[in-house]
Amino acid sequence: MPMGAQAAFWKSARFGQNRRVSYTVTLQASGLQFPVDAGETVLQAAHRAGLAFPYACVGGACGSCKATLVSGECVYLRDAPADAASALERRQRVLLCQVRPTSDLVIAVGEVASGADIPRRRFAMEVVGKKQLSEDVIQLTLDSPGGERMRRLPGQYLHVLLDDGRERAFSIANAPHTDRTIDLHVRRVAGGGFTSSVFGAMETGSVLRIEGPMGTFVPREHSERPILMMAGGTGFAPVKALIEHFLHIRTRRPITLYWGVRAAADLYLREAVERWAREIASFRFVPVVSDAAQADGMRTGLVHEALLHDHPDLRGFDVYMSGPPTMIDAGLREFPRAGLPRDHLYYDDFDCPPGVIDEILSSRAGIHGL
Repeated sequence: MPMGAQAAFWKSARFGQNRRVSYTVTLQASGLQFPVDAGETVLQAAHRAGLAFPYACVGGACGSCKATLVSGECVYLRDAPADAASALERRQRVLLCQVRPTSDLVIAVGEVASGADIPRRRFAMEVVGKKQLSEDVIQLTLDSPGGERMRRLPGQYLHVLLDDGRERAFSIANAPHTDRTIDLHVRRVAGGGFTSSVFGAMETGSVLRIEGPMGTFVPREHSERPILMMAGGTGFAPVKALIEHFLHIRTRRPITLYWGVRAAADLYLREAVERWAREIASFRFVPVVSDAAQADGMRTGLVHEALLHDHPDLRGFDVYMSGPPTMIDAGLREFPRAGLPRDHLYYDDFDCPPGVIDEILSSRAGIHGL
Protein backbone atom coordinates (compact mmCIF):
# COMPACT_ATOMS: atom_id res chain seq x y z
CA MET A 1 0.00 0.00 0.00
CA PRO A 2 1.50 3.42 -0.91
CA MET A 3 2.46 5.62 2.03
CA GLY A 4 -0.15 8.24 1.11
CA ALA A 5 -2.88 5.63 1.06
CA GLN A 6 -1.72 4.30 4.42
CA ALA A 7 -1.91 7.77 5.98
CA ALA A 8 -5.36 8.27 4.49
CA PHE A 9 -6.48 4.93 5.93
CA TRP A 10 -5.63 5.91 9.50
CA LYS A 11 -7.38 9.29 9.21
CA SER A 12 -10.39 8.33 7.13
CA ALA A 13 -12.81 6.56 9.46
CA ARG A 14 -13.69 7.74 12.95
CA PHE A 15 -16.17 6.69 15.61
CA GLY A 16 -19.71 7.10 14.32
CA GLN A 17 -18.82 6.36 10.70
CA ASN A 18 -19.14 2.57 10.95
CA ARG A 19 -21.81 1.25 8.64
CA ARG A 20 -22.51 -1.80 10.81
CA VAL A 21 -23.65 -2.10 14.42
CA SER A 22 -20.84 -4.50 15.24
CA TYR A 23 -17.96 -6.45 13.79
CA THR A 24 -16.62 -9.86 14.68
CA VAL A 25 -13.10 -10.46 15.95
CA THR A 26 -11.67 -13.96 15.55
CA LEU A 27 -8.69 -15.22 17.54
CA GLN A 28 -6.35 -16.91 15.09
CA ALA A 29 -5.05 -19.59 17.46
CA SER A 30 -8.34 -20.86 18.90
CA GLY A 31 -10.96 -19.69 16.40
CA LEU A 32 -12.89 -18.08 19.29
CA GLN A 33 -15.00 -15.11 18.18
CA PHE A 34 -16.49 -12.10 19.96
CA PRO A 35 -18.44 -9.03 18.74
CA VAL A 36 -17.23 -5.43 18.94
CA ASP A 37 -20.11 -2.97 19.18
CA ALA A 38 -20.08 0.53 17.76
CA GLY A 39 -18.00 2.81 19.98
CA GLU A 40 -15.97 0.03 21.57
CA THR A 41 -12.29 -0.66 21.26
CA VAL A 42 -11.25 -4.25 20.63
CA LEU A 43 -9.90 -4.48 24.19
CA GLN A 44 -13.16 -3.23 25.73
CA ALA A 45 -15.16 -5.76 23.71
CA ALA A 46 -12.82 -8.58 24.69
CA HIS A 47 -13.28 -7.78 28.37
CA ARG A 48 -17.05 -7.60 27.92
CA ALA A 49 -16.87 -11.07 26.39
CA GLY A 50 -14.97 -12.35 29.44
CA LEU A 51 -11.58 -12.66 27.73
CA ALA A 52 -8.38 -11.63 29.50
CA PHE A 53 -5.95 -10.02 27.06
CA PRO A 54 -2.64 -8.53 28.22
CA TYR A 55 -2.92 -4.82 29.01
CA ALA A 56 -1.75 -2.31 31.57
CA CYS A 57 -2.18 1.44 31.07
CA VAL A 58 -5.15 1.41 28.57
CA GLY A 59 -3.84 4.74 27.30
CA GLY A 60 -1.71 3.50 24.41
CA ALA A 61 1.57 4.25 26.19
CA CYS A 62 2.81 0.95 27.54
CA GLY A 63 2.34 -1.37 24.55
CA SER A 64 1.10 -4.27 26.71
CA CYS A 65 -1.93 -4.88 24.49
CA LYS A 66 -0.11 -5.18 21.18
CA ALA A 67 -1.54 -7.81 18.85
CA THR A 68 -0.89 -8.98 15.31
CA LEU A 69 -3.55 -7.92 12.83
CA VAL A 70 -3.84 -10.97 10.56
CA SER A 71 -6.71 -9.67 8.43
CA GLY A 72 -9.24 -6.86 8.43
CA GLU A 73 -8.98 -3.12 9.02
CA CYS A 74 -9.27 -0.83 12.01
CA VAL A 75 -8.77 2.80 13.01
CA TYR A 76 -7.09 4.43 15.97
CA LEU A 77 -9.05 6.57 18.42
CA ARG A 78 -6.55 9.36 17.94
CA ASP A 79 -3.57 9.71 15.64
CA ALA A 80 -1.89 6.42 14.91
CA PRO A 81 1.50 5.67 16.49
CA ALA A 82 4.53 6.80 14.53
CA ASP A 83 5.09 3.31 13.13
CA ALA A 84 1.41 2.66 12.33
CA ALA A 85 1.86 2.91 8.56
CA SER A 86 4.54 0.26 8.45
CA ALA A 87 2.58 -1.80 10.99
CA LEU A 88 -0.43 -1.74 8.70
CA GLU A 89 1.69 -2.72 5.71
CA ARG A 90 3.08 -5.74 7.57
CA ARG A 91 -0.25 -6.52 9.23
CA GLN A 92 1.52 -6.35 12.60
CA ARG A 93 1.30 -4.75 15.99
CA VAL A 94 -1.90 -2.85 16.64
CA LEU A 95 -2.77 -1.57 20.14
CA LEU A 96 -6.05 -3.22 21.11
CA CYS A 97 -6.87 -0.51 23.67
CA GLN A 98 -6.72 2.15 20.96
CA VAL A 99 -8.32 0.63 17.85
CA ARG A 100 -11.88 0.18 16.64
CA PRO A 101 -12.60 -2.20 13.77
CA THR A 102 -13.98 -1.05 10.44
CA SER A 103 -14.36 -4.63 9.26
CA ASP A 104 -14.31 -8.12 10.72
CA LEU A 105 -10.85 -8.86 12.13
CA VAL A 106 -8.61 -11.84 12.68
CA ILE A 107 -5.96 -11.19 15.33
CA ALA A 108 -3.18 -13.10 17.06
CA VAL A 109 -2.89 -12.26 20.76
CA GLY A 110 -2.03 -14.02 23.99
CA GLU A 111 -4.68 -14.56 26.66
CA VAL A 112 -4.22 -14.68 30.41
CA ALA A 113 -6.76 -17.30 31.28
CA SER A 114 -6.36 -17.04 35.04
CA GLY A 115 -7.99 -13.62 35.17
CA ALA A 116 -10.79 -14.18 32.69
CA ASP A 117 -13.48 -15.01 35.24
CA ILE A 118 -12.92 -12.12 37.66
CA PRO A 119 -15.43 -9.32 37.04
CA ARG A 120 -14.51 -5.67 37.41
CA ARG A 121 -16.70 -4.04 40.05
CA ARG A 122 -17.10 -0.77 41.94
CA PHE A 123 -16.73 -0.56 45.71
CA ALA A 124 -16.88 2.04 48.46
CA MET A 125 -13.74 1.48 50.52
CA GLU A 126 -12.84 3.04 53.85
CA VAL A 127 -9.30 4.18 54.61
CA VAL A 128 -8.53 2.11 57.72
CA GLY A 129 -4.79 2.77 57.76
CA LYS A 130 -2.39 5.49 56.64
CA LYS A 131 1.34 4.89 57.10
CA GLN A 132 4.29 6.97 55.95
CA LEU A 133 6.74 4.54 54.34
CA SER A 134 9.22 7.20 53.20
CA GLU A 135 9.32 10.93 52.63
CA ASP A 136 7.54 10.47 49.30
CA VAL A 137 5.50 7.26 49.75
CA ILE A 138 2.42 6.66 51.90
CA GLN A 139 0.68 3.33 52.31
CA LEU A 140 -3.11 3.50 52.36
CA THR A 141 -4.94 0.45 53.70
CA LEU A 142 -8.52 0.10 52.47
CA ASP A 143 -11.36 -2.07 53.68
CA SER A 144 -14.99 -2.47 52.73
CA PRO A 145 -17.31 -1.06 55.41
CA GLY A 146 -19.72 -3.90 54.66
CA GLY A 147 -17.04 -6.56 54.87
CA GLU A 148 -17.21 -7.38 51.16
CA ARG A 149 -14.01 -8.76 49.67
CA MET A 150 -12.72 -7.89 46.20
CA ARG A 151 -11.91 -10.97 44.16
CA ARG A 152 -8.51 -10.37 42.64
CA LEU A 153 -5.20 -11.87 41.62
CA PRO A 154 -1.75 -10.86 42.89
CA GLY A 155 -0.26 -8.06 40.79
CA GLN A 156 -3.54 -6.50 39.65
CA TYR A 157 -4.47 -2.85 40.10
CA LEU A 158 -7.54 -0.70 40.72
CA HIS A 159 -8.85 2.74 39.84
CA VAL A 160 -9.63 5.35 42.46
CA LEU A 161 -12.67 7.23 41.12
CA LEU A 162 -12.43 10.95 41.76
CA ASP A 163 -15.38 13.30 42.27
CA ASP A 164 -14.73 15.11 38.99
CA GLY A 165 -15.06 11.88 36.98
CA ARG A 166 -11.35 11.24 36.55
CA GLU A 167 -9.53 8.08 37.65
CA ARG A 168 -6.19 7.29 39.22
CA ALA A 169 -4.63 3.84 38.83
CA PHE A 170 -2.79 2.19 41.73
CA SER A 171 -1.34 -1.30 41.93
CA ILE A 172 -2.46 -3.41 44.88
CA ALA A 173 0.58 -4.01 47.06
CA ASN A 174 -0.55 -7.02 49.09
CA ALA A 175 -1.45 -10.53 47.94
CA PRO A 176 -5.11 -11.62 48.22
CA HIS A 177 -4.41 -14.35 50.79
CA THR A 178 -3.27 -11.89 53.48
CA ASP A 179 -6.76 -10.60 54.38
CA ARG A 180 -9.58 -8.68 52.76
CA THR A 181 -7.85 -5.29 53.11
CA ILE A 182 -6.07 -3.65 50.19
CA ASP A 183 -2.76 -1.79 50.44
CA LEU A 184 -1.83 0.99 48.02
CA HIS A 185 1.61 2.62 47.79
CA VAL A 186 0.94 6.26 46.89
CA ARG A 187 3.92 8.27 45.71
CA ARG A 188 3.89 12.04 46.08
CA VAL A 189 3.39 13.77 42.72
CA ALA A 190 4.06 17.50 42.62
CA GLY A 191 0.83 19.19 41.60
CA GLY A 192 -1.18 15.98 41.71
CA GLY A 193 -4.57 16.69 43.28
CA PHE A 194 -5.28 13.21 44.65
CA THR A 195 -1.78 12.56 45.96
CA SER A 196 -1.79 16.00 47.59
CA SER A 197 -4.91 14.98 49.51
CA VAL A 198 -3.30 11.69 50.54
CA PHE A 199 -0.25 13.53 51.90
CA GLY A 200 -2.47 16.20 53.40
CA ALA A 201 -5.99 16.17 54.79
CA MET A 202 -6.99 12.56 54.11
CA GLU A 203 -7.56 10.70 57.37
CA THR A 204 -8.58 7.21 58.44
CA GLY A 205 -12.33 6.93 58.07
CA SER A 206 -12.31 8.64 54.67
CA VAL A 207 -14.22 6.76 51.98
CA LEU A 208 -12.86 6.22 48.48
CA ARG A 209 -14.76 4.93 45.48
CA ILE A 210 -12.75 2.35 43.60
CA GLU A 211 -13.14 0.08 40.60
CA GLY A 212 -11.29 -3.16 40.07
CA PRO A 213 -9.55 -5.45 39.77
CA MET A 214 -7.74 -4.75 36.52
CA GLY A 215 -4.60 -5.83 34.73
CA THR A 216 -2.92 -9.04 33.66
CA PHE A 217 0.37 -8.65 35.53
CA VAL A 218 -0.40 -11.85 37.40
CA PRO A 219 1.58 -14.95 38.44
CA ARG A 220 2.19 -17.67 35.88
CA GLU A 221 2.16 -20.74 38.08
CA HIS A 222 2.43 -23.33 35.32
CA SER A 223 6.11 -22.52 34.77
CA GLU A 224 9.03 -24.14 36.59
CA ARG A 225 11.58 -21.56 35.42
CA PRO A 226 13.52 -19.40 37.92
CA ILE A 227 11.97 -15.96 38.42
CA LEU A 228 13.64 -12.58 38.04
CA MET A 229 11.60 -9.65 39.38
CA MET A 230 12.55 -6.10 38.38
CA ALA A 231 10.87 -3.12 40.05
CA GLY A 232 11.42 0.60 39.67
CA GLY A 233 10.30 2.95 42.47
CA THR A 234 6.71 2.25 43.54
CA GLY A 235 6.56 -0.34 40.77
CA PHE A 236 7.60 -2.47 43.74
CA ALA A 237 3.95 -2.55 44.88
CA PRO A 238 2.59 -5.25 42.49
CA VAL A 239 5.93 -7.07 42.56
CA LYS A 240 5.60 -7.29 46.35
CA ALA A 241 2.15 -8.86 45.93
CA LEU A 242 3.52 -11.38 43.43
CA ILE A 243 6.42 -12.34 45.70
CA GLU A 244 4.08 -12.73 48.68
CA HIS A 245 1.92 -15.04 46.57
CA PHE A 246 4.80 -17.21 45.38
CA LEU A 247 6.13 -17.50 48.92
CA HIS A 248 2.65 -18.32 50.21
CA ILE A 249 2.24 -21.23 47.81
CA ARG A 250 5.76 -22.36 48.80
CA THR A 251 7.16 -22.32 45.32
CA ARG A 252 10.46 -24.10 44.86
CA ARG A 253 11.45 -21.72 42.07
CA PRO A 254 14.33 -19.35 42.90
CA ILE A 255 13.24 -15.70 42.99
CA THR A 256 15.60 -12.74 42.64
CA LEU A 257 14.30 -9.21 43.13
CA TYR A 258 16.11 -6.27 41.50
CA TRP A 259 14.69 -3.03 42.92
CA GLY A 260 15.92 0.15 41.26
CA VAL A 261 15.60 3.54 42.95
CA ARG A 262 17.23 6.95 42.72
CA ALA A 263 18.48 7.03 46.33
CA ALA A 264 18.90 4.39 49.03
CA ALA A 265 16.22 6.14 51.10
CA ASP A 266 13.69 5.34 48.35
CA LEU A 267 13.80 1.62 49.25
CA TYR A 268 10.79 2.23 51.43
CA LEU A 269 10.26 -1.40 52.55
CA ARG A 270 13.91 -2.39 52.54
CA GLU A 271 13.85 -4.09 55.96
CA ALA A 272 10.94 -6.35 55.02
CA VAL A 273 12.62 -7.44 51.78
CA GLU A 274 15.95 -8.02 53.52
CA ARG A 275 14.12 -10.19 56.03
CA TRP A 276 12.78 -12.33 53.17
CA ALA A 277 16.33 -12.69 51.89
CA ARG A 278 17.60 -13.78 55.32
CA GLU A 279 14.82 -16.24 56.06
CA ILE A 280 14.09 -17.76 52.63
CA ALA A 281 16.95 -19.62 50.98
CA SER A 282 15.47 -19.39 47.48
CA PHE A 283 14.97 -15.60 47.61
CA ARG A 284 17.66 -13.04 46.77
CA PHE A 285 17.46 -9.24 46.91
CA VAL A 286 19.56 -6.88 44.76
CA PRO A 287 18.93 -3.17 45.41
CA VAL A 288 20.27 -0.82 42.71
CA VAL A 289 20.66 2.95 43.21
CA SER A 290 21.01 5.24 40.20
CA ASP A 291 22.48 8.23 42.08
CA ALA A 292 25.91 7.15 43.28
CA ALA A 293 26.07 10.06 45.73
CA GLN A 294 23.02 8.65 47.57
CA ALA A 295 23.81 4.93 47.29
CA ASP A 296 24.78 4.34 50.93
CA GLY A 297 27.27 1.69 49.83
CA MET A 298 24.79 -0.15 47.61
CA ARG A 299 25.21 -1.18 44.01
CA THR A 300 24.89 1.72 41.60
CA GLY A 301 23.66 2.11 38.04
CA LEU A 302 20.47 1.30 36.15
CA VAL A 303 18.46 -1.62 37.40
CA HIS A 304 18.02 -3.37 34.05
CA GLU A 305 21.77 -3.17 33.43
CA ALA A 306 22.45 -4.75 36.82
CA LEU A 307 20.08 -7.61 36.01
CA LEU A 308 21.75 -8.18 32.64
CA HIS A 309 25.22 -8.03 34.19
CA ASP A 310 24.28 -10.84 36.57
CA HIS A 311 22.27 -12.78 33.95
CA PRO A 312 23.68 -12.12 30.47
CA ASP A 313 21.79 -15.15 29.14
CA LEU A 314 18.10 -14.95 30.04
CA ARG A 315 17.07 -18.13 28.32
CA GLY A 316 15.38 -20.36 30.88
CA PHE A 317 14.03 -17.51 33.07
CA ASP A 318 10.69 -15.83 33.64
CA VAL A 319 11.03 -12.06 34.06
CA TYR A 320 8.40 -9.87 35.76
CA MET A 321 8.92 -6.10 35.65
CA SER A 322 6.98 -3.10 36.90
CA GLY A 323 7.99 0.53 37.05
CA PRO A 324 8.34 3.71 35.01
CA PRO A 325 7.98 3.58 31.20
CA THR A 326 11.71 4.20 30.62
CA MET A 327 12.58 1.09 32.63
CA ILE A 328 9.91 -0.98 30.89
CA ASP A 329 11.14 0.19 27.48
CA ALA A 330 14.71 -0.77 28.36
CA GLY A 331 13.60 -4.24 29.44
CA LEU A 332 11.50 -4.77 26.33
CA ARG A 333 14.44 -3.75 24.18
CA GLU A 334 17.34 -5.44 25.97
CA PHE A 335 15.97 -8.62 27.54
CA PRO A 336 14.97 -10.34 24.27
CA ARG A 337 18.46 -9.56 22.98
CA ALA A 338 19.76 -11.57 25.94
CA GLY A 339 17.73 -14.57 24.80
CA LEU A 340 14.54 -14.07 26.83
CA PRO A 341 11.49 -15.30 24.86
CA ARG A 342 8.87 -12.56 24.69
CA ASP A 343 6.24 -14.87 26.14
CA HIS A 344 8.38 -15.27 29.26
CA LEU A 345 8.40 -11.49 29.88
CA TYR A 346 5.53 -10.09 31.96
CA TYR A 347 5.19 -6.44 32.77
CA ASP A 348 3.17 -3.59 34.09
CA ASP A 349 4.11 0.06 33.92
CA PHE A 350 3.19 3.44 35.26
CA ASP A 351 2.37 6.45 33.16
CA CYS A 352 0.85 9.80 34.07
CA PRO A 353 -2.94 9.44 33.85
CA PRO A 354 -4.90 11.99 31.82
CA GLY A 355 -5.04 15.35 33.57
CA VAL A 356 -2.05 14.92 35.87
CA ILE A 357 0.31 16.84 33.59
CA ASP A 358 -2.25 19.67 33.40
CA GLU A 359 -2.48 19.72 37.20
CA ILE A 360 1.29 19.85 37.56
CA LEU A 361 1.67 22.66 35.05
CA SER A 362 -1.21 24.61 36.61
CA SER A 363 0.33 24.34 40.07
CA ARG A 364 3.69 25.50 38.76
CA ALA A 365 2.07 28.42 37.00
CA GLY A 366 0.47 29.44 40.28
CA ILE A 367 3.78 29.26 42.11
CA HIS A 368 6.09 30.74 39.53
CA GLY A 369 3.70 32.94 37.58
CA LEU A 370 4.37 31.01 34.35
